[in-house]
Amino acid sequence: MPALNFVLPHWMYWAGLLLFPLAAMFLVRQQRRRGPPAEPTLFTAYLFWLTAGFAGLHRLYLKSWWGLAFLPLLIGILYCNDTLRDVREDVSRTFAALEQAQTQVKLAQPESEAQATAEQRSALAAAQDALRGRTADYDAAKAVQDHWINVTRVFAGSLAVLLLIDAALIPGVVRRRRGPAPAPEATHLPEIHEAGTGEDPTLGVHTRVTDAIEAVNVRVGEFVAYWAVISVFVYYYEVMARFLFNSPTNWVHESMFLMFGMQYMLSGAYAYREDQHVRVDVLYSRFSPRGKAIADIVTSVFFFIFTLTMLYTGGRFALDAINNAETSFTEWGIQYWPVKLTIPIGAALIVLQGISKLIRDVLFVTRKGA
Repeated sequence: MPALNFVLPHWMYWAGLLLFPLAAMFLVRQQRRRGPPAEPTLFTAYLFWLTAGFAGLHRLYLKSWWGLAFLPLLIGILYCNDTLRDVREDVSRTFAALEQAQTQVKLAQPESEAQATAEQRSALAAAQDALRGRTADYDAAKAVQDHWINVTRVFAGSLAVLLLIDAALIPGVVRRRRGPAPAPEATHLPEIHEAGTGEDPTLGVHTRVTDAIEAVNVRVGEFVAYWAVISVFVYYYEVMARFLFNSPTNWVHESMFLMFGMQYMLSGAYAYREDQHVRVDVLYSRFSPRGKAIADIVTSVFFFIFTLTMLYTGGRFALDAINNAETSFTEWGIQYWPVKLTIPIGAALIVLQGISKLIRDVLFVTRKGA
């Protein structure tokens, strides 16, 4: 298989984090308006073809046993790549020995052929014999490597031909396999919260101010939630590049842990709004609804001390990164200031959500709880 030398450009990384969630949110809303799709769908079939067609999963999704025809070719590629890793070590070892022999020949070369002594000529002849032996070893190892590369190309070419054929056949297979669209179900399942969540008694309290704040946090939380889908495709690329193309990346891990760090900061307010944050509820769960609201009002002092401190220090932290145009110390060299900027942004969203929560608690205590 040919090597993959792709390195994700910085602009593509930031554009993907911005545009992918927007496209996903648009497609999801369009699908919700149309209702449940009839399975199988053409989009899903081509998505399987693009991302896992080498394993025949698109055919298995379409309930076609022809997907098993791809497996021998895939196994052949994996076997060849595993063999090539061992062969490359022999090529590297023999090449290093060849370079050393070439250096020895240069060192043994007398300054003048006419004035060379018998000892110098003997040393030169020995160095040249060693060079011929090292050259033969390298040529043999290189021939083995070229053989396995050619075998891999045969498997890969055959796999590519099958995928191109299926690219034209998929629409017809989807039409034959597709059934009627399922009728929407009218039943509504009760919402069941995990232990320690859903304890907030003010979830049903609404005002214009709190609804405006929470609408922002809900949209930000929904936006960054789609980043998790990006990680599936990116890590998929890393696995394929590493094991099918012998081309491990130097940017996948860094790009994803930075993305998840930003997601963590920006989704905190949404988790707080949905009452999905971690709470020590040994006593809290035993309070009455009014008691819970009063406890939240009292402990909000500590909440605002922490979040306002994070907002202030995070703002200074981000400002320093912006002023210094800070980048990572890795080969990828991604910009750090957008990552650090999410700290004060996330803190600001959490502060706003805390204000919304405080308003709801006060209203609950003074009105509903009175």
